[in-house]
Amino acid sequence: MTRYPTLFLTERGRRHQAAALRAAPPELEVVVLRRPDGDTLLAHLKDAVFLITERSGRVDGEMISSAPKLRLILRLGSLVHDIDLIAARAAGIAVCAQPQRGAIMVAEHSVVQMLALAKHLRQVEWAALATREGGDSRRTDEDTFSYNWTRQSGIGGLWGRTVGILGCGETGVELARRLQGWNCRVRYHRRRRLPPVVEEELGIRYAEREDLLAESDFLVNLLPYAPETDHSLGRAEFERMKPGAYLVSSGSGSVIDEPALADAIRSGKLAGAALDTFEWEPLSADNPLLRLASSDPGLNLLLTPHTAAGAPPQGSAFSRADDYAPILQFLRGEPISDRTE
Repeated sequence: MTRYPTLFLTERGRRHQAAALRAAPPELEVVVLRRPDGDTLLAHLKDAVFLITERSGRVDGEMISSAPKLRLILRLGSLVHDIDLIAARAAGIAVCAQPQRGAIMVAEHSVVQMLALAKHLRQVEWAALATREGGDSRRTDEDTFSYNWTRQSGIGGLWGRTVGILGCGETGVELARRLQGWNCRVRYHRRRRLPPVVEEELGIRYAEREDLLAESDFLVNLLPYAPETDHSLGRAEFERMKPGAYLVSSGSGSVIDEPALADAIRSGKLAGAALDTFEWEPLSADNPLLRLASSDPGLNLLLTPHTAAGAPPQGSAFSRADDYAPILQFLRGEPISDRTE
């Protein structure tokens, strides 16, 4: 069997790299590089037939000209602004951008988290379940009903609110797309600002980090783990946030100083928080957020067990096999999904 040299560029850690290698089809001889230096990158490009890029920066004209055997560039994600499409077209190289199911699932979960906090879903469900049958209960019709019989207050929504996305990678982009039509003001911050044409397409505006903290009604943390992001959302950052704002997080759990967040919720500085990831997983009994949520079922604090990206069917495991689907389509001479060029 012919095996095609395939270069896989990523910024993700060893666990994700290992999953990508396990899922590689036998037709491909895959080499994974994380942030390679220029010489290493060019050395591997000279024999590559396929190039896969994942959170890995530009694919420029120099890279393309250094890959004479290259036939297809696969971007794992939905943005291709940092791929030189003109150079690829001139070299006869196909380009496709494949939206990532995991990023879409986390974006959906982030919307659910924001809505649950705005609607006080945890508290109102608890109040409804705690209701005891009363003597004045009546069957409802168009004129007979008991609106808000538990006398809840402060219930709002997403309409017209400011959503700040901290760490606007593929998941942040998918979240921005899903907020279009909600009449939200969507702001974002990331290390490398997106081009104006992408900002316009997504309906988002760049903000400096301090401004994002101060202006957001909902701050969505989607930051990956890195030494510089470790506990980068702590007491000082929560103090800078708008009083009554909400924190939503499906980024790395270790980005957040959990005791400081518990204090910010307890004090009323923040109106609530929803987290899917934690500094220590599974949650330990002494986690300050777990203790706080368990002590008051009416508190606006929603904790989910790292399931934002979905859960595989019982008895199966997550696979990255779909990442390679466009390359297999190319090899079979079939139309390529999500083809850009």
